[in-house]
Amino acid sequence: MPNMLEGKVAIVTGAGNGIGREIAIMMAGQGAKVIINDIGASVTGEGTDATPAQQTKAIIAQNGGQSEISSESVSSWASAQKIVQSALDHFGRIDIVVNNAGILRDQIFHRMTPEEWDAVIAVHLNGSFYVSRAAATHFRQQQSGAYVHMSSTSGLIGNFGQANYSAAKLGIAGLSKSIALDMARFNVRSNCIAPFAWSRMTGTIPAETPEQKRRVERIMQMTPDKNAPLAVFLASDAAKDVTGQIFSPRMNELFVYSQIRPIKSVHRENGWTPEAIAEYALPSLAQGFSKLERSGDVFCWDPI
Repeated sequence: MPNMLEGKVAIVTGAGNGIGREIAIMMAGQGAKVIINDIGASVTGEGTDATPAQQTKAIIAQNGGQSEISSESVSSWASAQKIVQSALDHFGRIDIVVNNAGILRDQIFHRMTPEEWDAVIAVHLNGSFYVSRAAATHFRQQQSGAYVHMSSTSGLIGNFGQANYSAAKLGIAGLSKSIALDMARFNVRSNCIAPFAWSRMTGTIPAETPEQKRRVERIMQMTPDKNAPLAVFLASDAAKDVTGQIFSPRMNELFVYSQIRPIKSVHRENGWTPEAIAEYALPSLAQGFSKLERSGDVFCWDPI
């Protein structure tokens, strides 16, 4: 099915590097006109640089695609409106939003500052809401649209030193599900990708012990472009019946995630006291407890 996105207009945030760049390039290669949104900040969200977005635009042009650049930040309501407006101004419509922009301010929880928390939440969670909300009015009017949000196994499963990032990424999964529910009647879909890739965002993973070094070596095999096909599919009409889901591409594998549901219950005719919970409920409920794991513990086998 060549040119799966022919005639569509896509916004890809954080498209100056890594996963965002690869998604933007493949979407343009599949026929979409692309707004490359990137402010050129560092991994920690500092500074600006026009070069990354210009490089992405140049690659798309070399491949015969069409794109324009938006250098607005996703982290404010007003600038998010301008990002969506740039799609309308340049290409006359908006069909796809890929919420990929992100930063890291990793810190162990008991040392995390309010500034480190707020900065990450502002870009990942607030940014995903602002850009999605700015596009929602147009999606509703045209009775179509697709959102692809970047979540993370750090939020879905857990990780060390990333309370801000994990909270934002799990929040994005909840945001995506709410969008899917609220916008279904307008033929608008919303899905998440929890990507695996070696990029600026994963380049800070420790590699001190032999086990850590082996893990990093495995991740380095997972190039950012491996995530682009899934994003293109989810944005295309081929995925018209796919919404409210969470996926991961890892090398040549595709995962779909379970989502939180009750798995165990206990009943007591006279209700519960704290003592009764400890004595009677806990032994039964504990059978359904999840282990305290990080994402590296769950995805510990070699990718296929």
